[in-house]
Amino acid sequence: MSAHSSGTLTAAITLLLATGFMLAAAEPEPPPAEKPGWEWTSPHDRPIAVLRGHTGPVTSVAFSPDGSRIASASFDKTVRLWDADSGEELAVLRGHEGRVFTVAFSPDGSRIASGSADKTIRLWDVSSGKQVAVLRGHRRNVFGVAFSPDGSRVASGSIDGTVRLWDVARRRELTVLKEYEGGVNSVAFSPDGSQIAAGLRTNTVRLWNARSGDKTILLQGHTDRVNSVAFSPDGSLVVSASHDRTVRLWNAANGKRRKVLRGHEDVVLSVTFSPDGSRIAASSGDGSVRLWNASTGKEVLIVRANHSDVWSVVFSPDGSRIAVASKDKTVRLWDVSATTASKGKGESP
Repeated sequence: MSAHSSGTLTAAITLLLATGFMLAAAEPEPPPAEKPGWEWTSPHDRPIAVLRGHTGPVTSVAFSPDGSRIASASFDKTVRLWDADSGEELAVLRGHEGRVFTVAFSPDGSRIASGSADKTIRLWDVSSGKQVAVLRGHRRNVFGVAFSPDGSRVASGSIDGTVRLWDVARRRELTVLKEYEGGVNSVAFSPDGSQIAAGLRTNTVRLWNARSGDKTILLQGHTDRVNSVAFSPDGSLVVSASHDRTVRLWNAANGKRRKVLRGHEDVVLSVTFSPDGSRIAASSGDGSVRLWNASTGKEVLIVRANHSDVWSVVFSPDGSRIAVASKDKTVRLWDVSATTASKGKGESP
């Protein structure tokens, strides 16, 4: 090969390498892979408020009936009251001697009931923040409390295997509904006050006649403990959330299963209906809250509410917001007023 040819070849190779390098350098980097399992839908990608003050995981949250206040319960042995609009902490209710697992407002908003590891249910005056009653009778942790629709009774559920009914005015026990085969994680009154539902550690939901105390229906289908139960606003349906990672919808009259709602990637810890009954919200150990259309069973929203367990979720009385209680010691508020249909897992036959 001549010197001229060799020089020409060397120049060509140099030009080719330089051109290739420039093309490679100009090539855009591939976009980062999307995180699997989460769907972000504006404006749901940020909470509208984060309420801080608890010094332990927050286990339960409730809106007052008029939507102006929020109550939260915590491992720090307190119940806290918050302004639902400003997020200001209004009061710290102290008295429990153990972790507080559950909290509920009375229908008129004047009282709060809370249940604790100290085996008691405590009643509080909302306006003053003072404790007005201590109800004793359970032998173990109290995981669920609910007021009757007329506010005259409180139902409490405990891992001692009982649901107890209490007279609010007289501050005494009325009756004990026994479920010998397992502890009670959650309780709910039907909207007309005629039934009580309890989520059990035996993977079932038990219904009682609230007036006679007779057992009526046992809802079977979950494959692990039931953590939360709620009635639809019209009383025709019961919804349940379980360690088996599903939410199940039942006919309250005959106990037949209507739907199985799937999607959560960890245990489902809390479930509730929207005030108009059109949506179901559930929170999970996977850090998310999922909303489904109650009629179709289709998932309509996923909110990554936190990086830790979300132990409780509740709708505001107007249905526009949800409040979630988390292991990270916070209560977070999210705007769900613009909920729109989105693809995802839904109903199972």
